[in-house]
Amino acid sequence: MQAILDTAPPPPRAIERRPMTGNEAIARGAWEAGVAVAAAYPGTPSTEILEALATYPRDDLHAQWSTNEKVALDVAIGASFAGRRALAAMKHVGLNVASDAFMSQAYIGAHGGLVLVVADDPGIHSSQNEQDSRVYGQFASVPVLEPSDAQEALAFTRMAFELSERFDTMVIVRTTTRLSHTRSAVAVGERVAVPSRGFAELPRKNVMIPAHARGRHVAMIEREGQLKQWLADAPINRWEPGEASLGIITAGTCYTYVREVLSTAPVQPQVLKLGASWPLPEDLLRRFCASVDRVLVVEELEPLIERELRAMGLAVEGKRFFPRVGEFSPEVLRAGLEQAGVLAPRPMPARTFTPEPVVRPPVLCAGCPHTSTYMAVRASGARVAGDIGCYTLAALDPLRGLDTSVAMGSSIGVAIGLAKAGETKPVMATIGDSTFLHAGIPPLIDAVYNGADITVMLLDNHITAMTGGQEHAGTGRTLRGDPAPRVDYEALLKAVGVQWIRKVDSYDLAAMVQTLREAIAYRGVSVVISDRPCVIDPVRIKGPALSVSEKLCNACQSCMNLGCPALTWAEGTFEGRHQVRIDPALCVGCTLCAQVCTVDCIKPPGAAS
Repeated sequence: MQAILDTAPPPPRAIERRPMTGNEAIARGAWEAGVAVAAAYPGTPSTEILEALATYPRDDLHAQWSTNEKVALDVAIGASFAGRRALAAMKHVGLNVASDAFMSQAYIGAHGGLVLVVADDPGIHSSQNEQDSRVYGQFASVPVLEPSDAQEALAFTRMAFELSERFDTMVIVRTTTRLSHTRSAVAVGERVAVPSRGFAELPRKNVMIPAHARGRHVAMIEREGQLKQWLADAPINRWEPGEASLGIITAGTCYTYVREVLSTAPVQPQVLKLGASWPLPEDLLRRFCASVDRVLVVEELEPLIERELRAMGLAVEGKRFFPRVGEFSPEVLRAGLEQAGVLAPRPMPARTFTPEPVVRPPVLCAGCPHTSTYMAVRASGARVAGDIGCYTLAALDPLRGLDTSVAMGSSIGVAIGLAKAGETKPVMATIGDSTFLHAGIPPLIDAVYNGADITVMLLDNHITAMTGGQEHAGTGRTLRGDPAPRVDYEALLKAVGVQWIRKVDSYDLAAMVQTLREAIAYRGVSVVISDRPCVIDPVRIKGPALSVSEKLCNACQSCMNLGCPALTWAEGTFEGRHQVRIDPALCVGCTLCAQVCTVDCIKPPGAAS
């Protein structure tokens, strides 16, 4: 089959070099490729892709935050049906949410170029699991491109739209935390105007009923064979010469570690850098393996490439020396190569002392409105099902306010199950505003419909805080900052059948405690809306800092139960116990510490001590 790039329009000529993160480069590549519609739900490490796309002219593309990842993919699919190039972006766990539409669209293919950017998180820097999204590509027979640096992130994204349209397929561009957030110089080009293809009246292809899906499954398998044939000589693969004694097969960011670690090795192996981890170019791989005496596969997380090579009857090694968990680094790779006998072990340097790392547990921000909420939650004695957001930190000391946390939107459903299973404690679910709109409404409907006796704490901090302060349907603004209708939570709750609803200022701790008591006493579904803006959106909200009177402080340390980073130990003591001081640089003046103080020793500026 003739290589796709032989007949595709030439890539835009590079006009300059700019420092870019991998996410910014992906956005640039999509813009240069003529993307018309882009949608996403924010999730680290993918968030900045849509934020970057929103900086390009409105006349070029529509960019939006969607309520969840499935909606984002559906929006992109709709644009593709209309004959325009479209992109959806999400983190790895977001692909789980979008997987229903993803699996069906794999059968349908693409009319206008359809690209799905998925950012995996090896090392679990900001996620609840360490998922390898390449498996989804294999599962759905969808090609997975793997750039290794920001320059390739731009080029591969641009190419992904061409592949999508030529082979009638969705294309995944897979990135990882390291690539998404690492910055390097990138050669950029101009935008290519791509006219709309219009809607294609092809019901047997576009409408997935069983009779149509059977034929599309066959077409999908044929398409995978065509992709394998193209990949055999594709320019995205690179076979680098070296000694015949050793060959290394790798892809993505692992390639940069291979080059770094082996740059000074006494024997330079042959290296096959794959530009796509699925489908694999079998002919190319067989030729490479036949040219060397030994083959090592270097890949993060699951041994996807290694397993496929073994299934092809090729003798390769990989996870025998490299871990299946965690993020790779030059140090991890070197240790594996030493174990494999490729590199000689380095002598351990003599160390005169071992520095002790400072323990810095993650905590909520000073003045975070979730702090008082979880103090009240803990005091309620309830069994608490938590959700995904900043407030998941409330599982840690000193708040210790969560018993479970599974996935986005799971808290209410888990609470229903706890209650129906006969949990003896009162059952509560805590869920943030963005997460509630993402996946919390259906389980709330379920709770009302099935008569669950639970309390839902809706933590409305007016933003998607965990990923950096992105807008959503409850903020009243769009991705580009335009005014938008704002969800009325109380009206929404009433519409789904909730009868007991109260809104409480998160900074009023006494009111929060009393309202929770009343909510728990109610038989059925009760909802408390904890209402306060995030203290760092859009800029840090800061009032006059409070201070501690050393004369009055009896070192009871009740305020330390807040876990507020503005509260520190003072030099003074009272009856042998450390007194407390407030760091004025961190304090936002929320007064929560003053509300829990047992001797009224915490005062605003100018107050008598």
